Amino acid sequence: MARTLLGALLNKTSAVAAQTPVPFASRAQSNSGGLFGSGRTAEGQMRAMSAVGTLFAIVDRTANATALVDWKLCRKAKSGRKEDRVEVTAHAALDLWTRPNPFMPRQEFVETQQQHFDLTGEAWWVIRRHPSANIPLELWPVRPDRMTPQPDRDRFLKGYVYTSPDGEQIPLELDEVIQLRRPNPMDPYRELSPVLSILPDLDTSRYAAEWSRAFFVNSAQPGGILQFDQRLSDDEFDEIRDRWNEQHKGVGNAHRVAILEQGQWVDRTISQRDMQFVELRGATADRVREAYGISKTAIGDFEDINRASALAAKSWFAEQQTVPRLERIKGALNNELLPLFGTTAHGLEFDYEPPTPPDPEVEAAQLTARANAAKALGETGLWDADDILSAVGLPEMRRAPALAPAVSERPVAAMWSDTVAGLLGEDVENAQRWVVVTAQDDNVCEPCADNASATYKNRAQAYEDYPGGSGYVHCLGEQHGNSCRCKVVKRGRKGEGSE
Repeated sequence: MARTLLGALLNKTSAVAAQTPVPFASRAQSNSGGLFGSGRTAEGQMRAMSAVGTLFAIVDRTANATALVDWKLCRKAKSGRKEDRVEVTAHAALDLWTRPNPFMPRQEFVETQQQHFDLTGEAWWVIRRHPSANIPLELWPVRPDRMTPQPDRDRFLKGYVYTSPDGEQIPLELDEVIQLRRPNPMDPYRELSPVLSILPDLDTSRYAAEWSRAFFVNSAQPGGILQFDQRLSDDEFDEIRDRWNEQHKGVGNAHRVAILEQGQWVDRTISQRDMQFVELRGATADRVREAYGISKTAIGDFEDINRASALAAKSWFAEQQTVPRLERIKGALNNELLPLFGTTAHGLEFDYEPPTPPDPEVEAAQLTARANAAKALGETGLWDADDILSAVGLPEMRRAPALAPAVSERPVAAMWSDTVAGLLGEDVENAQRWVVVTAQDDNVCEPCADNASATYKNRAQAYEDYPGGSGYVHCLGEQHGNSCRCKVVKRGRKGEGSE
C-alpha cells in the first residue's frame, strides 16, 4: 500500500500544482459568508500561516529550531543512566533518520512535519518498506487534511485512509503510518490545533490588513460621497465616475484638488485614526502569541532587552518550546519506528542533543561544587587523582613540569597544587600510584617475588607494606640473614617509575 501511496505523492504533483490556492480571506468568505470562525478545516489552518505575519513567524521559528537539533542512536546501558550509553554509528534506522527519503534530508523532513503539527495539531509520517526485507526504507511527511483514521470497535483503530489530490482513496495499515498529535479532549483519534482558538483573531488581522491596503489604493482617504440634487442619467453617471477615478483614485492622486461642475462632495466622518487599526493588529498579534505560548523575543522583537534577559529568553524558548517538540518526535522514533527494524534494534534508542544553551552562572557553580568535592576526597589520601577527577566529573589534569632550581626550589607537588589553586587540595605524592620494584634473582624470597610490580593507590597504603619506602613487611630474607632489597617508587602518568 505504501508503494501505491508513494506513487500518489510523487505522480500527483501536477495535479497539486494545477490547483489555484485560495487566499485565506477569500476562503473564509466563501465558507461562511465572511463571518468569524471560518477555515476550521486542516487545510484552512495550514493556509493561515501565509496569511498572518505573526503566525508565520511563530511556526517558522519553532519548526526551524526543532529541525536544527542533532540526533544520535545509542545502546542503552544496564545501569539505566544516559551517561553510560554507547553511541551506535552504523544502523539502518540511523541511516533512515539521517535521510528519510531521496528528496528530503532530515532537516527538511522535520521542518515540514513540524509545520503541520504547529498549524493543525498533528503530523503524519508514511512509511515505505523494503520489498524483500520488510524494513522501513523511506519516510514521507503527509498533509494532515489528506489522512483519515479508521476507528474499530474491537481494536480501537484498524488503519488509515489517504486521499490523493484527485480524490483517490488509498488504505494504509497501522504499521505503515506514524501519527504525532496534540491530544484532543473531544476526539481520541484526531488533534487539537492552536489555530482553532484564534480563528476570529486571524480573520480580524487579515481584514485589517486588507482594509489598510484598500485605504491607500483609494487615494489614501477614508472616502466620501458625491451628492446631486437631481437624478443622473446612465451616461452622466458613468462619465462622472470615470472622471473621478481617473483624477483622484490611487495613492499617486491623493490630495489633488477636485473640481466639480455639478454636485457637491460630502466627506465621511470615519477616519483610519478613529478605527485604530494599528492598535487592533497589535492586539491580534498578542492573541496569536498567547495561543502558542510564545514571547515577543522568540520571534525577533528585542525591544527593551539586555544580554542577560536575551540569554534567559533563549534558554526559556529551548526548554518550553523546542524540547517538548523534540520529545514528541523522540517518542515516535523509539516507540513506533525502531520496533519495525526487529531484533537489530533491541536495546537501542534515539536521543537528541540538548538544545538548551549553557548558563555561565550555573556552570560556574557546578565547577565550584565539583572542585570542592575533589578536594574533600583528595584530603582523605585514600583515592587516586584520576579516580577522583572521574568521580566528580572533572577533566583529566596533566602533571605540571618541574621548574628549574633557579626559578624555584619548591617540590613539583607544591607547584602543581598552587597552579590548580586548590582544585584538588592534595599532595601529588599522596595522589600518584606507587609501584613495587623487586630485585629478580635467585636470592629473592617467594613473598617478595609474588608482590613484585604490585601497585598502590597512594603513599600511605604503600608505606604500610614497605615502611619508609623499602623493605617488604612479609619478606622472608631476614630468616636467612639477608635484608629485603624491595622498595616502592612513584609511578608517572605513563607508568614509568621515579624515586
